[in-house]
Amino acid sequence: MRRIVATGAESTGKTTLVQALAAHYGAPWVAEYARTYAETVDHALTAADVEPIARGHIAQAEAAAQEASALLLFDTDLLSTVIYSRHLYGACPAWIETAARERAADLYLLCAPDIPWKPDPGQRESPEARAALQPQFEALLREWQLPHANVSGSLDERVLVAIRAVDGLR
Repeated sequence: MRRIVATGAESTGKTTLVQALAAHYGAPWVAEYARTYAETVDHALTAADVEPIARGHIAQAEAAAQEASALLLFDTDLLSTVIYSRHLYGACPAWIETAARERAADLYLLCAPDIPWKPDPGQRESPEARAALQPQFEALLREWQLPHANVSGSLDERVLVAIRAVDGLR
């Protein structure tokens, strides 16, 4: 089974891209766990929430893998947890960084921040935050030598680039 992850800073079209790819391939997709978690807790997220988010993502990913066959698409993964933890709280628990490396996807689709930023109260910081975070995603993908493709432009352009990258894995 191939695991493909849409990644990048906030409001870069990850969910939309994953949904389009799921429709194209007839493959299942896994929603961003951090968003689900944030919607269920009755407080602003803190460093104490990083580990439950990581554990929840792992459990959700494992459950989805049990049901998938050839292709499984993710709207983010532990790589995002590592980056946001470092960005927001100054560090990330070592076990999460280890798990992120061990559970790395077969391909990351790095979504560029070249689309309009959409506010999402309680979920997104600001357009400035995504500008600061995007280079961190790029740097970590390179540092960990993870296979990735840069996707940018309109949704149609993004989908075409992503399909070529996914098909190149087969």
